[in-house]
Amino acid sequence: MLKVGLLVGRERSFPDALIAEINGRNCGVEAEYVKVGEFAAGSSTEYQVIVDRISHEVVFYQPFLKACALAGSYIINNPFWRLADDKFFGVNLAEKLGIAVPKTMILPSRSYPESIISESLRNLKLIDWEEVVAYTGLPAFLKPHWGGGWKDVSKVNSIHQLIERYNRSGQLCMMVQEEIKWQQYVRCIVIGRKEVLITNWDPTKPHFERYKDSHQKLSPKLEQTVREQAIKLNEALGYDMNTVEFAIRDGVPYAIDFMNSAPDFDITSLTERYFPWVVKVMADLCIEKAQQVAQSKPVYRWDYLINIAAGGKK
Repeated sequence: MLKVGLLVGRERSFPDALIAEINGRNCGVEAEYVKVGEFAAGSSTEYQVIVDRISHEVVFYQPFLKACALAGSYIINNPFWRLADDKFFGVNLAEKLGIAVPKTMILPSRSYPESIISESLRNLKLIDWEEVVAYTGLPAFLKPHWGGGWKDVSKVNSIHQLIERYNRSGQLCMMVQEEIKWQQYVRCIVIGRKEVLITNWDPTKPHFERYKDSHQKLSPKLEQTVREQAIKLNEALGYDMNTVEFAIRDGVPYAIDFMNSAPDFDITSLTERYFPWVVKVMADLCIEKAQQVAQSKPVYRWDYLINIAAGGKK
């Protein structure tokens, strides 16, 4: 029997539904919650696939997942790609891909640990706040270059407010981003880098209300563009489970947030309108990847060296 393991936090509706969906298909693949404590170097893993919903918060899971990848598991999402990414890199990547993004600037951190002394910062110059706002415009958003859930995000309307909020950011590395005054806003749920559900989503509403009572329709051409760009971003990032948000201004979709590798899939957020699709398509992906791993394990850059060390050929 092939096995899918789920690594989760406090969420329950999505993982419970996903396990039930996979197990209910009787297709030679079973799903369960991962249980792990101490884990020795060189250990094997019983899982062909592990769905990671929590390693961004629980650091121990990060080396564990990398070790499982080395042992032959397929991890959703790839822990090497995901941990290397940040929002500023994402903006640069999207721009290189020809996808519209808000004007964005990265800023040096406001403060540092005691181990970082003034001599360690000799390459830094003072921030030219006039230059920052001349580039991004006002209002703008001040946000961490890594993170999610709108944590530590502020909308600023003046240089004074920008500096005040920056001075409260502590050791976070922050970036300033142009506000896109949008006429439409959509969130794309992207699974397996190929399946896209374009949802009505309103970021101005409270968290659990954002998928509700938001009715809009994209033109066929705009819908195709949004779908293609959402897939392109996930192919470039290597994510199998992600959401991509587009703010649409004057008919142009701007990629706003597209590095959500553990998106909120709770039924209270997605509602009955979208939740069944997510569960079904995630189950399809997990089963497909488990069956693929059973045939041949994922290939990483170090595998040819391991093969040589084992007496194989280059």
